[in-house]
Amino acid sequence: MAPTRGEHAGVGPLPRLPQRAADTHKGTAGTVAVVGGSCVAGIRMIGAPVLSALAALRAGAGLVRLVMPRPILDAGLVQCIGATGIELPCGEDGLVEPHDAAAILDRVLDGCTCLALGPGFGTTPGAIAATLRAIQQDRKPVVLDADGLNALTLIPEFMQDFHAAAVLTPHPGEFRRLIAALGLKGDLGLAQSREGACAQLAQRLGRVIVLKGAGTVVSDGLRTWTCSAGHPCLATAGTGDVLTGLLAAVIAQYMMPTDQQLLRTKFPGLPADPAKPLDLFDAARVAVQAHGRAGEIWADQNSAESGLLALELTALVPRALEELRVPRDHSS
Repeated sequence: MAPTRGEHAGVGPLPRLPQRAADTHKGTAGTVAVVGGSCVAGIRMIGAPVLSALAALRAGAGLVRLVMPRPILDAGLVQCIGATGIELPCGEDGLVEPHDAAAILDRVLDGCTCLALGPGFGTTPGAIAATLRAIQQDRKPVVLDADGLNALTLIPEFMQDFHAAAVLTPHPGEFRRLIAALGLKGDLGLAQSREGACAQLAQRLGRVIVLKGAGTVVSDGLRTWTCSAGHPCLATAGTGDVLTGLLAAVIAQYMMPTDQQLLRTKFPGLPADPAKPLDLFDAARVAVQAHGRAGEIWADQNSAESGLLALELTALVPRALEELRVPRDHSS
């Protein structure tokens, strides 16, 4: 595996994923809940949350729950038969009821290891209520993507309510909307330095930022890493949704408990649990690297620069993650 630019920026090499224990079962391999999809004004967004759910399963999550508006949930489950479904009640207009969305999200959080919110969700009052409830809690880590980020920008002074450990995965347009919502001037120098701009936003939010694009940047405000893996074939609809599910699955399986992360911040030499060695920053790096490598593998297999379907990308996630795993004879 080629070295990444982050190794030359003082961050260190990518951590390796541990081998699975022989007695692993679906209940111990992490549960990912994907909240998304919409069916408003005759427009249906079903594929985005489905791709995230499929990617989470391909990345090894033991259980995946699809949380979607009631009228389209069955369509989502037909496309992701390995997931279970949770309905978001809607009015006759297809709008998710804000009060119901917040209450159901509490139940979803109780039953998952990591929450992914936003793919195809829209920015209706119901979506905004669900987003607010997701960031207000501090029990479970959250991946915010797509409309989860757009809804976040519509919550006045959202930083006052932001308590969740979270990874935000904006593309440049969403990145600029976040900056504007925070009342920051300019674009943090995004056009000149993606690394510097990403680090500034991570510092301001106190969260991990994954700035997507050619050379995806990951920063927690203290550490910044740029991925050298990837391919132009990834520039197509749905590949960001795949990253969302992949990232949530890596967090669900391998992230160390929050209290251990805090201890390791104070005492960097403290050993990590071999089965859960990652903090949010490293989980994001691993997921971004695997996502980029999956694109490279597809391009190599097909000898093509374009034409990738996001569904095909999910099938390559296991191979890409395996490249990042500790070899079996060195895993003990």
